[in-house]
Amino acid sequence: MIPTNTNQLKNNIQMKITRLLILTGLMFGTSLTIVRAQQEKWQSLFNGKDLTGWKQLNGQAKYEVVNGEIVGTTVSNTPNSFLTTEKQYGDFILELELLVDNSMNSGIQFRSESKADYNNGRVHGYQMEVDPSDRAYSGGIYDESRRGWLYPMDVNPKGKTAFKKGEWNKYRIECIGNSIRTWVNGIATASLIDDLTASGFIGLQVHSIGKNDQPGKQIKWKNIKIQTEGLKPAKTNDIYVVNMIPNNLSAAEKANGYDLLWDGKTTKNWIGAYKTSFPNKGWEIKDGELSVVKSNGGESTNGGDIVTKKQYGAFALKFDFKLSEGANSGIKYFVTLSEGNQGSAIGPEYQILDDEKHPDAKLGKNGNRTLGSLYDLITSAKIPNAQRKIGMWNKGTVIVYPNNKIEYYLNGYKILEYVRGSEEFKTLVAGSKYKDWKNFGMAPKGHILIQDHGDKVSFRSIKLKEL
Repeated sequence: MIPTNTNQLKNNIQMKITRLLILTGLMFGTSLTIVRAQQEKWQSLFNGKDLTGWKQLNGQAKYEVVNGEIVGTTVSNTPNSFLTTEKQYGDFILELELLVDNSMNSGIQFRSESKADYNNGRVHGYQMEVDPSDRAYSGGIYDESRRGWLYPMDVNPKGKTAFKKGEWNKYRIECIGNSIRTWVNGIATASLIDDLTASGFIGLQVHSIGKNDQPGKQIKWKNIKIQTEGLKPAKTNDIYVVNMIPNNLSAAEKANGYDLLWDGKTTKNWIGAYKTSFPNKGWEIKDGELSVVKSNGGESTNGGDIVTKKQYGAFALKFDFKLSEGANSGIKYFVTLSEGNQGSAIGPEYQILDDEKHPDAKLGKNGNRTLGSLYDLITSAKIPNAQRKIGMWNKGTVIVYPNNKIEYYLNGYKILEYVRGSEEFKTLVAGSKYKDWKNFGMAPKGHILIQDHGDKVSFRSIKLKEL
């Protein structure tokens, strides 16, 4: 017989050799799998037999276990239903597979809550969308019963192609700190920075149906698993990032090439239009907001417009804005400051306006001076719920591509696009207030401008990426 101490010595040597092989990657390609398996500590949230660990909230849709799958079935005359985990989760990585009827809408709740003092216990919080409709918002992030859409999929066209109708789809949610990211079938769909809710339950939604809709449609879930320890974020991708934290530049935005165009504190990067310094009146910086001071409602008659010191060609510009009642302002670009205009400097404009109470909304042609329009040229799409109420923050985006295609977004919804220099653009200019300005909007580069129109309008989170 081999002495015990010899056995122990042999085992110790074998363990050391195995560790060495794993670390050096010499186990015939299996070392990476072993290391990954050790790092990824998955826990199953569904035992495949019953709904142990889950509870139903709000509506009365039917949830049952059939053939190792959770099956949710629509019923009539009931609000949204949620099958939620009894446990709360903060930082985690969640994966599951789902198969949904193509005429249904659903979602996966996470970091969500149900409290008696909030809307009679209605489930609220983040939701990863399940949307087989032609809208194709699957993978986007919706804030159920709170703020509405945070990440509509208009800002990520590639992500809109990830969902497969009539097939099992693999969903992945990564929540680490204030970073929330989603994938559908391995394709990145949403990237959100937000810190409103740090933890909550996970829930499987069966959406309510209309009174004329046929009940009995189903969604199925399986292979529901979660990691809560040793979390490793996926590699940074280049999809659009929605950042809800004021004047914050996230690691993902930095990696994608964005910089703060306004730092939330100083006048760095900005001067007065037709001036050599920042205006000494008419503008206020307070509590991380850059605001036009209300005056007489006139165009550039108080502090005057402000412009970037630098000029830009192709770029992506993101900004938050907040309107006061009856207010008017705008963001202009390709501003050259060469025309010597007595009012506001000249350039294509993203109109910022209280459409209900400012008279400019009724001027121009067919509403082309309303919120989000290419001022006096093209009317923006009026999407229900796209605009926040007066006094709330909105997110605007202007993207100027190197090929002169330009897109406008409002709170993540695409509301307008055009090609500067096209025959259509030239025709629109010829019929507008800019008809007498030679080569309007066609400078290869120009300043970005924030307009003083004599009304209080506030800005923050102004960021730019050169393309």
